[in-house]
Amino acid sequence: MTETTTHTHMKMPQTWSGELKALLWIGVPMALAQLIQFFVMTIDILMIGRLGPSELAAAALGSVIYFLLWMIGFGPVMAVTPLISQALGADKDNIQDVRHTIRMALWTLVFMTPIMVAIVLFTEPLSILFGQDPTQSKQAAYYIFALAWGWPFALGIMVLRNFLAALEKTKIPLVLVIITTAINAGLNYLFIFGTFGFPRLELLGAGIASSLTYFIGFMMFVVYISFDKRAAQFEIFKNMFNMNWARMREIIKLGWPISITIVFEGMLFNACVLIMGLIGLIEVAAYQIALNIIALAFMLPYGLSMAGAIRVGLAVGADDHAAVKRAGITTTYTAIIGIMLFAIPIAISPTFVASLYMDPNMENSTAVLALVASFLPIAAAFMFFDAAQVALNQVVRGLKDVKWPMFAGGISYWVIGFPIAYILAIHTDMGPKGVWYGLLASLTVASVLLTYRFWHLVWKTSEWKTPKSS
Repeated sequence: MTETTTHTHMKMPQTWSGELKALLWIGVPMALAQLIQFFVMTIDILMIGRLGPSELAAAALGSVIYFLLWMIGFGPVMAVTPLISQALGADKDNIQDVRHTIRMALWTLVFMTPIMVAIVLFTEPLSILFGQDPTQSKQAAYYIFALAWGWPFALGIMVLRNFLAALEKTKIPLVLVIITTAINAGLNYLFIFGTFGFPRLELLGAGIASSLTYFIGFMMFVVYISFDKRAAQFEIFKNMFNMNWARMREIIKLGWPISITIVFEGMLFNACVLIMGLIGLIEVAAYQIALNIIALAFMLPYGLSMAGAIRVGLAVGADDHAAVKRAGITTTYTAIIGIMLFAIPIAISPTFVASLYMDPNMENSTAVLALVASFLPIAAAFMFFDAAQVALNQVVRGLKDVKWPMFAGGISYWVIGFPIAYILAIHTDMGPKGVWYGLLASLTVASVLLTYRFWHLVWKTSEWKTPKSS
């Protein structure tokens, strides 16, 4: 007699309004959580700024290195989404498969941590090699070394958040992220400035505070998952040393192209700082302000897109072709509409938005603010394509398609975007605005290529359920 196993497919909404409601239900809290988590590093910078310009410059240098490490580790984190969402879409009670994915994703971060810390040990000599000030390089080395120990816990929080989001549990995680951010502010105050009897550790204290914050935040998620009725069924943390090497290889196989894709995009924006630096310090300051405005606005479509990847994965697992289309299209349009809520006011009132970032009475502030105001209308235009490309990137990621977007990113950002930014900024009268036109070109091409890829996978190929990863 043959034993049969019953699989209960996830029931997907059969209407566009139903899909929109399901997307927003998990997407809005995820977007808010992304925005609030973004403020952890912002709080560091704001408090370090009170120490002085040298410390602030050192923190900025350390943050660039930490951001690179973050991007490298982000691939395995994001590989979790298609794996668990497709598993739950095919069988909402597939506890073992999901458990193995989450557990091996966490172990991947554990194994990567010594490598990341080893890289951090070379912060000072590498910074000096690239022409940075020796004193600031030394300060940055201390800061990033303290910060590095929180790296696995920061990314571990993302793994657990993605797991909970696939279970449509996003409200409590949002609260936990808010609490974590408040803890970070409190620990920064204690360790940076040495209040209430704590030692004054300044920049080193900021790194220690952030690492402790990430550890505490991770443990709060562990406790919540252990006690939540639905999440606890997966027994994520039981028998943690039972390894599933095949699943870890699958996570790495999906994760490394995602990491490279993110590095392609993230390092383009950092490389443009160098282009601005060739023009002048005022241009660098204006670029950083405009970039921060865009980054804040980007958190909304980014969070919605992460939710979209889950929705697509669930639809794939449920073997519902129409739902895959609905989820992908709904995610893309919602992300674009979401960022337009920011882009339109920024385009209409760039001078007012710029003035929020700097005291007009400060030295050189007039020149900086005028440049920011000239950048923002162009930035508002590329926000449209930025939202489209991040949504489509996440949508095809939900289909386990990761290598094609990696190549598309390399072409869009480095074959097209960076050369245009450099040539227009340095070799034409366009000057610093040319950098933004280069970024606009790269994001436009990326959105077009990813639109084609989504259309090809879902409409043209008969293998939409299990698309090739290259």
